[in-house]
Amino acid sequence: MSEIPSELRYRESHEWVRDEGNGTAVVGISDPAQAALGDMVFVELPEPGMSYSQGEACAVVESVKAASDVYAPVSCEVIEANGALEDTPELVNTDPYGEGWLFKVQLADAAEMEGLLDAEAYAAQQDD
Repeated sequence: MSEIPSELRYRESHEWVRDEGNGTAVVGISDPAQAALGDMVFVELPEPGMSYSQGEACAVVESVKAASDVYAPVSCEVIEANGALEDTPELVNTDPYGEGWLFKVQLADAAEMEGLLDAEAYAAQQDD
């Protein structure tokens, strides 16, 4: 069974967000998403300083099976990209909620976090 941490918020499109509590958040893709995609071979991350609206495509993860867009789970400005993924994109597979995070953001509207799925709702979506 896939891991779905309860402290995170999720988009139906499989991105997770961890609120850091200071107006910033960390973004990645969920364990069910990385499992469905298979072995990661390349990750294209957004540049720090780029701003995105909630739901806007902002990154790409490429696996042996497919390339998939990653969508901004909240309106934000990117403040850091996970440079480790440049050389080791498989971190997304081995540790999707830890070392395999994609990018850190400054939240434009923290209230958008409330509109995301909690772990229970996201898990229920996986069963459909």
